[in-house]
Amino acid sequence: MSEAQTLLLGSIAGVTILLGLPVGKLRQPRAGLSQFLNSLAIGILLFLIWDVLTHAFEPVDAALGRLHDGTAGIGPVLGYGALFVLGVGVGLLSLVYYEQWLKRRGQPKPFGPGAMARGELTAPKAGVAHWPAARRLALLIAVGIGLHNFGEGLAIGASAATGAIGLATVLVIGFALHNATEGFGIVAPLAAEGDRPTWGFLLLMGLIGGGPTLLGTAVGRQFTSEALNVTFLTLAAGSILYVVIQLLSVALKGKRKDYLYWGVLLGLAAGFVTDMIVTAGGA
Repeated sequence: MSEAQTLLLGSIAGVTILLGLPVGKLRQPRAGLSQFLNSLAIGILLFLIWDVLTHAFEPVDAALGRLHDGTAGIGPVLGYGALFVLGVGVGLLSLVYYEQWLKRRGQPKPFGPGAMARGELTAPKAGVAHWPAARRLALLIAVGIGLHNFGEGLAIGASAATGAIGLATVLVIGFALHNATEGFGIVAPLAAEGDRPTWGFLLLMGLIGGGPTLLGTAVGRQFTSEALNVTFLTLAAGSILYVVIQLLSVALKGKRKDYLYWGVLLGLAAGFVTDMIVTAGGA
């Protein structure tokens, strides 16, 4: 398979994230629907955490197997294990401190006591720090999904490079379905808050979340690295975990707790059904 054909496969897998983004253009939904949309996103993201951690732990598990058989020492176990823990920790805590930094930047600066100063009217309000909370959360979800999709792109590129065309094709189909649900996960906080972003904002979120699939495909076709794969998957898991905690804090404030559980259940089901398609192809 040529490099152009491989990149085309990566593009197909990544571009489907755009299918779920128009949900963000919904007008202010009813309270129950808002809670359900938020919970559905939680279910999808919980599946992604399980999915990325399962794949990220495979090198650790393989190293443990070789240690048990006596064919290798403890070095690879410690190395991959440390990389696993470090990746999850950095992915989670970096977003914690990044969000705190954004909140500090978003606070208006005092202009002194007395009458309103001229600067209070002309102070710039542009930048991520001044975005509504729902848009900042959508950005964080897109970043986490983008890291995850880079790992998926690595798998597509590596399969194509080794001549496993059938496997690469199945991966593209499965990942494309995954990404369609992930696009909804990005904009669910916006739909729940009735925040109707511009098409430009939605396309930017799609680029951040889906674009790394193509980049990962290009990298994976040139070389494969278990350490690189573990790094990006664990970073994705940590960042998605942060987002899930944020979404749960919002969902628990809702009055209809049954909507929370139904949404999480259906979100998990959507993730596992698409994963079954990949598994059925032998991936």
